[in-house]
Amino acid sequence: MTKKSTYIDLFAGCGGLSLGLYNSGLWKGHFAIEKSPDAFQTFSHNLIKEKKHFEWPDWLPQSNHDINEIIKKYPKELHALRGKIDMVAGGPPCQGFSTAGKRNEDDVRNKLIKSYIRFIRIVQPKIIFFENVKGFTQKFDKNKIDGKVYSDYVNSALKYTAKNGKHIGYKVEGRLINFSEYGIPQKRTRYILVGIRKDVAEKTNPQEFFQAIKKERESFLVNKGIGLSNTLEDAISDLLRINETTSPDTASFKAGLYNEPMSNYQRLLKGAIINDIPDSHRFAKHNPSTVEKFEYILKNVEKNKTLPDDIKEKFNLKKRTIIPLAGNTPTPTITTLPDDYIHYCEPRIFTVREYARIQSFNDWYAFKGKYTTGGKRRTEEVPRYSQIGNAIPPLFGEQAGLILNNLI
Repeated sequence: MTKKSTYIDLFAGCGGLSLGLYNSGLWKGHFAIEKSPDAFQTFSHNLIKEKKHFEWPDWLPQSNHDINEIIKKYPKELHALRGKIDMVAGGPPCQGFSTAGKRNEDDVRNKLIKSYIRFIRIVQPKIIFFENVKGFTQKFDKNKIDGKVYSDYVNSALKYTAKNGKHIGYKVEGRLINFSEYGIPQKRTRYILVGIRKDVAEKTNPQEFFQAIKKERESFLVNKGIGLSNTLEDAISDLLRINETTSPDTASFKAGLYNEPMSNYQRLLKGAIINDIPDSHRFAKHNPSTVEKFEYILKNVEKNKTLPDDIKEKFNLKKRTIIPLAGNTPTPTITTLPDDYIHYCEPRIFTVREYARIQSFNDWYAFKGKYTTGGKRRTEEVPRYSQIGNAIPPLFGEQAGLILNNLI
């Protein structure tokens, strides 16, 4: 049996990237760091307890952690990992950089970039896989890091080699990748950075990752039984509200049953599941007037674009973003807010499971915690929709895992 490469998942969220690495069959997790107890509950249930994908060290409690606390509390243990970890993966939270919301350079989460750099310099993995939003490559209006965009700051910090030998620099390459070109039914462009430690990079370079993943994507997806491009309908048409039952985890709500799979994408993600009820396929309780509005919008408004002002005025809608979706194309980038979108053919918002399908999570992957939250709790809680909206699509993570393993 081939020995699997080892990795640490930083800012792991609910586990999208780790799920992709697990599915690749080439990686074994050492540990993961995720601050949110909600997201870590989902991560732990699936990847630690169910799939036993992590060989968790005895010195680190299996719970949610803040990266700065780990660096401060376990310096000796982290230093002892030098030479033993093949990859550190994951990127800091993206909300402060995202163009989908209010870009804010003072967002405290942006400072986690420096924590990330510190962690890399301590552990010194062979390779780095870093992901963030497209806005990570764009300047803020009032830029505070010497006029650089944050991607340039990370690049230069990782390339730096200390004269005293305390840490080794990396050869790095960062590019924007549209996940819809890699089988994901969603037009989601993200900044991907790959770094290879300079002593390892004598035989390879990070540009090879981007060349190889593009070259290999078609054969990978054909081998999975799906094509390069998948539509929203390809992803979720077997989850339409045709048959329903009481929601297993919320008795006051209705949940949908599986219908017959209509696409190879659906068959791939459903796998061998024989249960009638998909996990987290609970329908929202819309009042009759909302259903009526959605029905009108689906019949009369252009798809995949936010509602025009006249329609918002007609229905007295104050929300900035409401997008009725088309079934015959990939979706626009999904956010953490499910009420940003209207289902392509039913007058309702998506279920959590439909969100997960759009992000390419396997159906066996169960989500934990609250479904939604609101108000001030949005800054403290990470409900199921947010967990999925923040994730790296596992199907892309799997492709990345296959290529990254070849770079070591």
